[in-house]
Amino acid sequence: MIHTTVSIFPWLGILGCVSSSVYYLICLCSAAVFLRERQEVEGARHTQPLSLPPVSILKPLKGTDPDVYESFRSHCLQDYSQYEIIFGVSDPGDHAIASVQQLQREFPERMIRLVVCPNQLGPNVKVSNLEQMLPVARYQHLLVNDSDIRVEKDYLRRVIAPLADERVGMVTCLYRGVAAPTFGSQLESLGIGTDFCAGVLVARQLEGGLRFGLGSTLAFRRTDLERIGGFRSIVDFLADDYELGRRIANLGLQVLLSDVVVETHLPAYDLRGFLAHQLRWARGVRDSRAGGYIGLVSTYGLMWALLTVISSGAVVWSWAVLGATALLRLAVAIIVGKSALEDRGLLRNLWLLPIRDLVAVGVWIASFAGHTVTWRGDRFLLKNGRLTRIGQS
Repeated sequence: MIHTTVSIFPWLGILGCVSSSVYYLICLCSAAVFLRERQEVEGARHTQPLSLPPVSILKPLKGTDPDVYESFRSHCLQDYSQYEIIFGVSDPGDHAIASVQQLQREFPERMIRLVVCPNQLGPNVKVSNLEQMLPVARYQHLLVNDSDIRVEKDYLRRVIAPLADERVGMVTCLYRGVAAPTFGSQLESLGIGTDFCAGVLVARQLEGGLRFGLGSTLAFRRTDLERIGGFRSIVDFLADDYELGRRIANLGLQVLLSDVVVETHLPAYDLRGFLAHQLRWARGVRDSRAGGYIGLVSTYGLMWALLTVISSGAVVWSWAVLGATALLRLAVAIIVGKSALEDRGLLRNLWLLPIRDLVAVGVWIASFAGHTVTWRGDRFLLKNGRLTRIGQS
């Protein structure tokens, strides 16, 4: 019986390598489609409408992020005729306020407003702030993105233009992470560039389009937000960006992935901070897309290849399986991270890829061991995607 059980492991490893290799090939095809579409959009950009609607950019804040002022500043340099930027904080003593005030002094010609949001409408403080910022917004086209997002000068024009099509309900963007010089931050950046965004491209390809949004950019119309119940309807959810996109897609509207790739400067995570952030993200995805999340186990190619080598006694053919799987994984990392996301730091940190992938397996396993998450110093119980505050960490 023991011999039979042990003999199963090499075959299990091979099966995992096959499923992972198929997934890697789908990643490469999905990235190729994205790159081709980006070329087509760039070629047709001169046909975009000369006049685009005015836009309200909503940026909820809590504390400071790395290089946050330069991220704020990039939104003031847009080649766009009419827009406003509304920042929101829940704490009148928040350290981010100083950066907003500095921005107002540097760009007096821009409509930049700060809203203090005194009420906590639910456990997701970001969404609670958005609900209280919305009445201040002047325009019907809205754009929400995270506080640490840095953009190019043509960002707003390229993101808003697709909303001229009434069939498009939301535009969202991929993003690349700029790592701080810490091990945890480098692993985080590598995961974004070689795994997370690859998964987004695969989901778009297999599902015939996106049915969720990414917090790096959420552009939509106020009327569609009202149709799904406003920000208040998602104030209990951890994955608010996912939920907002899902609900707009359920209106029968398209969620479009822009050709724009934005940038986020990552915190200087130590290993503990990195793991806590990964676990929060993993449990959020687990609750939002349970079927797809469970299926991730079939995509961990390096784990399955190592299992094959170990369980087979390191016979020659097992090393060939490991080599082939590793080459496919490397191809995905380079094509998605370097070509699609244009991540300049990718090659420098690529040697960490096996470590990052094996850590991801551990996080995936740990994500099923509980229902609590830590978010900006607060602890929450997560159930069916909804948050319940249980204290401070």
